[in-house]
Parts: sequence; C-alpha cells; structure tokens
Amino acid sequence: MTSLVDQRPVAVVSGGSRGLGLALVRDFLNRGYRVETFSRTESAELAGLRAADDSGALFWSAVDGTDADAIQAFTGAVVRRHRRIDVLVNNAAVGLEGLLTLTSPAAIDAALRTNLTLPILLARACLKPMLARRDGVVVNLSSINALRGQTGVAVYGAAKAALDGLTRGLAREVGPAGIRVVSVAPGYFDSDMTAGIGPDQRRRIERRTPLGRLGSVEDVLGVVRFLTSPAASFITGQTITVDGGYTC
Repeated sequence: MTSLVDQRPVAVVSGGSRGLGLALVRDFLNRGYRVETFSRTESAELAGLRAADDSGALFWSAVDGTDADAIQAFTGAVVRRHRRIDVLVNNAAVGLEGLLTLTSPAAIDAALRTNLTLPILLARACLKPMLARRDGVVVNLSSINALRGQTGVAVYGAAKAALDGLTRGLAREVGPAGIRVVSVAPGYFDSDMTAGIGPDQRRRIERRTPLGRLGSVEDVLGVVRFLTSPAASFITGQTITVDGGYTC
C-alpha cells in the first residue's frame, strides 16, 4: 500500500538555503509538498528547518550549480527517491555588477553558468519525469533586468532575458504533454541582492515605483504559489512581472 507521504507532490527548488529560495522551500512545505533543494553550503536556517522536519519532507544536497554532472546526479537521486517531480523552481542566481568592458571573461562565464546554464540543465533533467507523468510546472525566476536595460548589469540582464526565452520555447515544446512553463520577473524587493542599496538609492527606486515601495519576499511567493496551483492551469509561456509598476 502506498503511504500518504509517498502521494505528496514533489517540488525541486534550486538555491534554497537562504533568501527567496528558503522562503520558497518553507512555502512548499506548508502546502504539503516534499521538497528537494540544493546549494553549495547549507545555511543555519535551512539546517534548523531540516532538524524540525519530522515528516521526512525536506531534503538538501550540497551541489555546485556550475557542475553539470553534479546537477544530473542530484536530479537522478530525486527521481529514485520519489519517482516523480511535480514542480521545478529555478531560483538559484548570482549577481554580477560592473561595466562589461571591465568584467573578466572568467566572471562572465561563472555568471552565465549559474544564471542560465544551470536552469537549462536542471529543466532538462526534471522534465523527463514530468513528461513520463504528463504533468508538471517549471517556474523560472527572471528579473526586470531582462525587460529593461540598466548600466552595470548587462550580463545578468542578458542571462535573465535568455531565461525568459527558454520559458517561451519550452512552453511550446512540452505544453502538449500537459506541462506548463512560466517566468516570474521580480523588481526591487528586500533580498540579499538589494541589501547593499543605500538609503538614497532606495528612495529613488521607491519614487519611480507607482506603488511607492520595494517589494517583499511574500509578494514574489504569492505569485509563485498561484502559478503552481490549479488556478493557473491555463497559463504558460508567460513572464509575470512583480515590480510594483516599476517597468510600466
């Protein structure tokens, strides 16, 4: 007889050790999912969450997201453990700031590996069990930098724009199998990436934002929650911008 825990849906969240990734892990757990996440190192917050998990619903692995073999091994272990993947959230990302002409090729390559190659390879691996079940959702965490140019983040913006292209192409490719692929493009919200914003810059952003504030993690969570729910069953191939109107 199949146990109740074996019937729970499975969500894979990349970069789930801190910030938005950790919040996504918590949210999926609260929604009754089993959650598989990875990062290079485990944060104290994630370790505490795992220690408090007495239902065997949370799994973490140490994975270097730039290592294609490690990504494949991680996904293989997920499928062997659960026999299914219902949701993939491509959350892991690294910022890269600086003028392109002053950015080293090594830094460019590292940023593209994490921000673009990793989600492509992870989607490739996770789609296989989704295709077998003819069901699933892939959510790519993009950025408003994919929609509007900004000085100093050309490489990051290019990677995120390519991620939106991946969303559209995959939506066409796997839609006939009942799988949805969407992007969520947050604007400025309180996170590790915006922690270095000074008070003057923060005020400028708030003035340019019609809703008059930076976003919160919950603002992004709510959209991902909706997109991975049955209420969004006819939404695919779209980029949903969550920026308080900054880009309107």
